[in-house]
Amino acid sequence: MGEWLLVLAGGAIGAPARYLIGVTAGRRLPAPYHWGTFLANMAASLLLGFLVEAGTEGALGADGQALLSVGFCGALSTWSTFSHELLAMTDARHTTRAAGYLLATVALGLALSFAGGAVARAWTGSGPGL
Repeated sequence: MGEWLLVLAGGAIGAPARYLIGVTAGRRLPAPYHWGTFLANMAASLLLGFLVEAGTEGALGADGQALLSVGFCGALSTWSTFSHELLAMTDARHTTRAAGYLLATVALGLALSFAGGAVARAWTGSGPGL
């Protein structure tokens, strides 16, 4: 039961963080690109790469992984909103924009996840990962 509460607590922080990123991006960055979703997903990718690697090195433990990786990053990232926005672009026949959004999200998200893992390995003093 304790792990479930940690996931809940992390999600209670991650969801508002995602909302604030979306609101701030909507006010400061040019439309019509979906900057809020993109930035939240990129932040979650970087942080999750770090947390998963740090967790495999034992730095966080099961409780830290539940709170931060599953709870916070799970609520911060948003595959469903990304998918909805991508489908809306294709429905509106903005296929080039949709393809760019898809490629940028997947490629940069993976790159940031690996970068986060590299930072964690450097922080924990472990050798190179995969």
